[in-house]
Amino acid sequence: MVPRKYLAIFAMLVSCFALWGLLNNMTDNLVPAFQRIFTMDQSRAGLVQVAFYGAYAVLAIFAAVLAEEFSYRKGVLIGLAVYITGALLYIPACVAQSFDIYFIAIFIVAGGCSLLETTCNPYVLSLGDEASAVRRLNFAQMFNPVGSMCGIVLAQQLILSHLNPATAEERLLMDEATRQGIIHNELFWVCAPYVGLCAVAALIWLFFLSRREGETAPSRSALVRVGVALAFSVLPMTVLYFLFPEMDKIAWVLCGVSGPLCYVMLLKDYRSMLAVLLKTPRYWFGVIAQFFYVGVQIAAWTWLNVYCQKELGVTPAQGAIYYTIAISLFIACRWVATWLMKYFNPATMMAVFAACAIVCCAGVMYLPTDILFTIGQLPFSANIFCLVAMSGFMSLMFPTIYGIALGGLDPKALKLGASGLIMAILGGAVITPWMAGIIGDAGSCWCKLTGGFDFAWDANLKLTQASLRSSFVVPAICFAVVLAYALAFRKKKA
Repeated sequence: MVPRKYLAIFAMLVSCFALWGLLNNMTDNLVPAFQRIFTMDQSRAGLVQVAFYGAYAVLAIFAAVLAEEFSYRKGVLIGLAVYITGALLYIPACVAQSFDIYFIAIFIVAGGCSLLETTCNPYVLSLGDEASAVRRLNFAQMFNPVGSMCGIVLAQQLILSHLNPATAEERLLMDEATRQGIIHNELFWVCAPYVGLCAVAALIWLFFLSRREGETAPSRSALVRVGVALAFSVLPMTVLYFLFPEMDKIAWVLCGVSGPLCYVMLLKDYRSMLAVLLKTPRYWFGVIAQFFYVGVQIAAWTWLNVYCQKELGVTPAQGAIYYTIAISLFIACRWVATWLMKYFNPATMMAVFAACAIVCCAGVMYLPTDILFTIGQLPFSANIFCLVAMSGFMSLMFPTIYGIALGGLDPKALKLGASGLIMAILGGAVITPWMAGIIGDAGSCWCKLTGGFDFAWDANLKLTQASLRSSFVVPAICFAVVLAYALAFRKKKA
């Protein structure tokens, strides 16, 4: 599968797959952590996901240009360097106890992950015989969920377990020195895993730095194109961030996405590629479906811990165990679904899974929290079952949408098409705050959907039971979009 001369490179690339999987899932747990540390509401804590998945969307086109103009090796080097820079920013953020600096650091870390994810996949495909390329990529991607599980464990053991149990009211009653000491300790443990991983990233970076066989220096025109693409991707966001610090962060991300889109429109070759993509309904509808799918995945996993805390009365560390169970089910169902695709149409399977996920959303909204049984110290109820089962039904959606959307496209438009599907990760930055807005608003019109539940305000979690349950109408809407896409393109001719 991998020629002997490429084994070392392949092993290091596999470690990159694990690294960004680890960072993705560790970041999900920063939302409940920051909400408690900085005693902020759901909407502001949800900006963590705006920063992380907004960076993926903003830098997707730049990553595609980087892979086209430079070598894969240089793309990996730049991606790792960007990650290390962002992770080291966690140190001044901890010292200053500043959520704003954390926001910038998270954005830069995610930018490194975006560059790595765009570069490593084709790099793996290129390491050997084309006939075994798909097997190589599937083998490498096996380590992405392994990294995800490590991220959950690290978040649980190093971040969530070190959160002080004091509620928001109790913190307000503390003297300033005591409260600052607690916050400093909590932020130290937020900082530790990200900075510690810099050592791993640096080792991988040094390995690829030493591998220069057969490479030629990039031409001046290539350097210019990459530099212009970077300027269009970064400068608009940087200027807006410092000139208008109070600007809505979702609007900020959308303005950032417009920069690389302008770059595409200015170049004739890219304009022609975009025209091909826009004439293909299977593709542009796939980008929309991917936007809503990524949004629901991130939103559901972000608020899973909060839902368990409110409904079951568990601690954030215990809530992370339910998250671990959900991710484990997600991984298992992805393997099972992949095997079943030998016998069933993938789009039809996705339609069934999306319909089942919508049923799970209804269960999360309306089923009571009557404890059915307890395993160890973890209670389980019917609504919690639905919450966890939702992850299993999400398992096949991302790769299936990706495959349907790119299937049969003009090869010349594939790279730009792939970057469009990566930009759809913006859904994580938009859907999560939408859900957060419902959760934190006891008077929202959506709360009428769950009028039979408690409207008492929880000052610690900044929500009501009714608003928390009603927020899961957002995942139901997202799954409905995925269902519509699966039904529309379930036939190969379509």
